[in-house]
Amino acid sequence: MRISALVILTGLLVITACETVVFPTLPEAEPQLVVDAWVNNKEEPQFIKLSFTQPYFQNTLPPPVSGATVTISGSDGSLYLFAESDTLAGTYVWVPAPGERLGTTGVLYTLTVAALGEIFTATTRMGRVPTIDSITFRVEEGNQFIDDLYLAEFWAIDPPEPGDTYWIKTWKNGTLLNKPSEINLAYDAGFSRGSNFNGVNFIAPIRRGINPFDQDEQGRFLSPYIPGDSVYVELHSLSEASFDFLTQVVLQTDRPGGFGELFAIPLSNVSSNIQNTNPNGTKPLGFFNVAAVSGRGRKFASLDDVSNLN
Repeated sequence: MRISALVILTGLLVITACETVVFPTLPEAEPQLVVDAWVNNKEEPQFIKLSFTQPYFQNTLPPPVSGATVTISGSDGSLYLFAESDTLAGTYVWVPAPGERLGTTGVLYTLTVAALGEIFTATTRMGRVPTIDSITFRVEEGNQFIDDLYLAEFWAIDPPEPGDTYWIKTWKNGTLLNKPSEINLAYDAGFSRGSNFNGVNFIAPIRRGINPFDQDEQGRFLSPYIPGDSVYVELHSLSEASFDFLTQVVLQTDRPGGFGELFAIPLSNVSSNIQNTNPNGTKPLGFFNVAAVSGRGRKFASLDDVSNLN
């Protein structure tokens, strides 16, 4: 046993001794326009952000693109004009009148951005979303390694016809869960095309994807929710292209690190539905989607709220 331990220790020392910090010199590329145009039909101001790309290791906010003209037009004759914010350069805002919303299910929308002497466009169709029927809480009993975990779960039934895609967004105590590992996507009521989960409740991993899994300083998992916490869930409809875009985003950003990175997909720009009307012009990045939204919230008032459903 001593010899084995010595061999293992020697191997670890060799690995540590061979570790080298490398600062690669990356070639500089021409800045590209990035269009962040994820709008929805909630009765609130809608924002579209324009910025430039920047070097990979530059630890600053992306430079904004000002002075652009930004509009969204619908196949139903609707037109939405976005004006640049007086306080946030590169942020363009449409403010609805009382009772007004941007978007109608089934309508085709076209984004037009006139910026930098060029015109960029994108099209998308607003999908549908089911109503969130309820949010429940359940307990996973702990053991010597973990404490009791109180988990939230939303319940909604996907429409019977196939082909609907969604982004499930969650807020815990008013804070959006926005880590790469917390991007919760669904194709119909399952994970991907061809799964044939349509017309049924969303499958358990998606329903339970609204739980944050944080750890304490000792590496023990913390309960996602405890009495007194609140959870708010929204279903945002996606086009299939938007679903594919976000799937790529997860693959590019949810990186495990360590040895596993040797076999991970190399970093690269993800797809975009933004196009330059001039085929010889600069290529833009980013994405445009118009979402229908349904939402529901609940407070975890006490342990009496915990059900026995598994």
